[in-house]
Amino acid sequence: MINVLEYLEETAGKYPNKEAFADENTSCTWQELQERARRIGSSLAGRTEPGKPVAVWMEKSVHAVAAFLGIVYSGCFYVMLDKKQPLSRIRQILDTLEQPLVIADGEQGKEREKLNQAGDPERGFQVLDYEVLEKKQADSNVLKEIRNTLTDTAPLYGIFTSGSTGVPKGVVVSHRSVIDFINYFTVNFGITEQDVIGNQAPFDFDVSVKDIYSALKTGASVQIIPKRIFSFPTQLLDYLCEKRITTLIWAVSALCIVSELKGFSYRVPDTVNKVLFSGEVMPVHHLNIWRQFLPDAMYVNLYGPTEITCNCTYYVIDREFEPGETIPIGRPFQNEKAFLLDEEDRLVEQPRIRGEICVSGTALSLGYYNNREQTEKAFVQNPLNRQYSETIYRTGDLGYYNEQGELCYATRKDFQIKHMGHRIELGEIEKAMEKAGNVSRVCCVYDEISGKIIAFYEGTAEKRAIVKELRELIPAFMIPNVFCRKEGLPITKNGKIDRAALKKSYQKELQ
Repeated sequence: MINVLEYLEETAGKYPNKEAFADENTSCTWQELQERARRIGSSLAGRTEPGKPVAVWMEKSVHAVAAFLGIVYSGCFYVMLDKKQPLSRIRQILDTLEQPLVIADGEQGKEREKLNQAGDPERGFQVLDYEVLEKKQADSNVLKEIRNTLTDTAPLYGIFTSGSTGVPKGVVVSHRSVIDFINYFTVNFGITEQDVIGNQAPFDFDVSVKDIYSALKTGASVQIIPKRIFSFPTQLLDYLCEKRITTLIWAVSALCIVSELKGFSYRVPDTVNKVLFSGEVMPVHHLNIWRQFLPDAMYVNLYGPTEITCNCTYYVIDREFEPGETIPIGRPFQNEKAFLLDEEDRLVEQPRIRGEICVSGTALSLGYYNNREQTEKAFVQNPLNRQYSETIYRTGDLGYYNEQGELCYATRKDFQIKHMGHRIELGEIEKAMEKAGNVSRVCCVYDEISGKIIAFYEGTAEKRAIVKELRELIPAFMIPNVFCRKEGLPITKNGKIDRAALKKSYQKELQ
């Protein structure tokens, strides 16, 4: 298999009239999805060079999926944009992508105005209406010509993550990486054409890649759950029951909404038989609530950053865990290798000794788009292999083996954190706060106990004014939960801000 379009075409051939994707407004069969994608691909062909990015400015929907696949038919790769992100961040992403073509829905208003403000027409920025692209007749000759030049190492999609320099990093993932991951992902967890996947993740978050491509590979149906109902557990559980959802591939925080608000006392979605979670550490207390009400379901702890195509390790829950115990992140997926290196780049194999989690294999991404410096820092030669070229990705996460030899996640090596299911660089928050008026110095720390981002700062600015500024600069999930104004920030003997002391002072105030 060379590209993911083969997934679509094989599935459309097997199940032409079966529902493929559905949102609250519309649905489509596999045959309809293929036809829409081919029309969009024909419309895009020739408008930009193959291998270039095309951005998508749409809500997550059936139409967005068709846009993604249409972009792939045109020989390009797609990047989903979040309409709710600040103008400055959208502009940074478009600049990194060199002002690409953008597919947008037909809605006008403030959101389209924001997009137009972020773009630079003099550099090639152009907005194309989805409805217009979809009306064009598919051109089989053009599409065939493009397919003949499409290799398995061609980029498939890009996802932007937080950057330590204050500039978002665009992770680019190839067809081959997705194929090698999804082929095993679906087999390992028994995902078939009989499944109904309940999509929770935004389409600019790589958890959604597992939903979309698991369905394309197997013929499973995907129900795109409206974001708003995650704020109302009773509505969410009604939805899961009424749509007869079987498979949840969700961020940990989304699962915890149901258990925290005692949703199962209202209704239990008894068709759910697979619960796969990732994004942050799953609290054992919440896992046990889910297992209490859905005891026969398979539960899987998934681990891995965007740079290695969704996940690199998995652990099928096979025993009881008590609060305070660590749930292992388990074994590597086939075609991937996960191992630990100490600070001297020596292999760590002994139990309870921490090392940096490193990954190699065919699922590694292509690196960061238009960012060679950051790519070369993270994607390096395996120091254990002196015989031939072997690229590994250094995750920046620390892990260890437990007494049973199972791989476990410990914490971040640097100041990058997992918060609300998102990977965040604290440095990006600090740089945004520095742009706020009357803030002279800032240091952000993450308190794992409370799960909060705390911003310590020097200056006269009030919290309300800082938050107002930050809403224009960074996504809502990156805005600190706590603001602490200080007369002076503590300094280590090396002249750096003492982050450990700041965190300790916050935890002491909580006691």
